[in-house]
Amino acid sequence: MPMAPVTDPAPRLYLASASPRRHELLTQIGLPHTVLTVPAPPGEDEPQHPGEAAADYVRRTAREKAERAALWLAQQELPILPLLAADTTVILRGRVLGKPVDRADAIAMLQRLSGATHQVHTAVVLGYEGTLREAVSISEVRMRELSASDIERYCDSGEPYGKAGAYGIQGLAGAFVAHLSGSYTGVMGLPLFETANLLRLAGIHIP
Repeated sequence: MPMAPVTDPAPRLYLASASPRRHELLTQIGLPHTVLTVPAPPGEDEPQHPGEAAADYVRRTAREKAERAALWLAQQELPILPLLAADTTVILRGRVLGKPVDRADAIAMLQRLSGATHQVHTAVVLGYEGTLREAVSISEVRMRELSASDIERYCDSGEPYGKAGAYGIQGLAGAFVAHLSGSYTGVMGLPLFETANLLRLAGIHIP
């Protein structure tokens, strides 16, 4: 069964995300949870629909993740617990910058982000008692000007891959961020303030 249980005898939540950063953030606030690895749908990973606004895209993909996880849980006949899903999108001038497919794609994204201000939207969805509730964190991030050698060295680190916008603020790219307005944990991938507010609706209070 594709599950990776956290070492806690009494998980209070399912986290429907393979992101190690989301797992780390929930662990950081002392919330026992079980990480689910839900089989991904066939085809392109989280495609943006034609004409779909970037802000709508991130909300939809988070809801779809929660819906897929809830269906998979029902099929597995697992214990009923609240379910948390999230999606993070980097938006530059209205355009979604997803996860880079290769080094050239990562370089192109970082070149576009260099010296510019972009938005990071993270939508969080809580599935509980047959309903989905959501919250969205919106942050603005300004990158300093990046030289070609900055970008090459960063890509050499391997860090850009698997991350929206080809960077992780919690890693080496933190040195590129000249200004942040919003939620640091939201840019990481799970805004803890919004997440805690949602969890209270399910009777889960963060210590």
